[in-house]
Amino acid sequence: MTAWYAGVDLGASNIKAVVGPESGSVVSRARRRTPRGPDGDAVAEAMVAATREALDDAGVAPGEIVRGSVASIGPLDKAAGELGRSANLGPNVDRVPLSAPLSELLDAEVSVLNDANAGVVGERFYADRTPDDMAYLTISSGIGAGVAVDGRVLSGWDGNAAEVGHNTVEIGGLTCGCGADGHWEAYCSGTNIPRHARHVHETEGVPTDLDLDEIDAKDVFEAADDPLAERVIERMQAYNAAGVADLVHAYAPLVVYVGGAVARNNPEQVVDPIRERLPELVMTNVPEVRLTSLGDEATVRGALAAAITAGRNDRSQLRP
Repeated sequence: MTAWYAGVDLGASNIKAVVGPESGSVVSRARRRTPRGPDGDAVAEAMVAATREALDDAGVAPGEIVRGSVASIGPLDKAAGELGRSANLGPNVDRVPLSAPLSELLDAEVSVLNDANAGVVGERFYADRTPDDMAYLTISSGIGAGVAVDGRVLSGWDGNAAEVGHNTVEIGGLTCGCGADGHWEAYCSGTNIPRHARHVHETEGVPTDLDLDEIDAKDVFEAADDPLAERVIERMQAYNAAGVADLVHAYAPLVVYVGGAVARNNPEQVVDPIRERLPELVMTNVPEVRLTSLGDEATVRGALAAAITAGRNDRSQLRP
């Protein structure tokens, strides 16, 4: 009899759900837009609906799932199995229940982990010869990292270890979505690159043909010859390299995998400059910098791998 597992990725833009056996292969997928209100229950309902759709597509009954896992944007309350107030979900969403709604659907235990930690779990589960000391960095709507040290994924008591997107890169700088000033995420995340562009235009007077009221991050990356776009990308590359250097000095990874939509869609402007600039910023071992091997499924497949790993641990504890 096949043992089935479910993994869910709660992102700022999309919710993804997958179902698969213990091998980690994905037999079904479902995706929905992440609701931005009116409250956390709407988000939880969308997660349940996506999971049910993936189950139906796989022909798997909810009761056949051995274990589930949710990988979520932060900040997490790991003990409660909830997502706390997140700027990415709108001002009205105070808390989102994560584990309880899916446990009710599946009648199985559901673990919760940070989305970047899921990236670490996924790379270690699926990639060949991943070292015990490594990191997964996501540059997407937000910025975050997951870290493995000596083969152990660092979670932290509340599930929020290695929230490097909230490292300060400029004292008194742009206000981050979390409310603090000068964070890496405030300059280099997909959500904030347009605001970064407006800030540079206003403070440095850099000319532009971009419509600053309507631009998104894609517009900035595609406007290669625009003076403002060039300046913003130059600043972004410097902040990204500094942020990764801090990550390296804190955790000493041998490999840093980089994922997230901003990085995956613009590797020559995002990933390559990190690789090129890192040696001049790091005083310890310079890690290898790789684009994620799991594409846009790094987090959801990491959630599936986390469920499978937890299921294996459950069985090992039953042995005499």
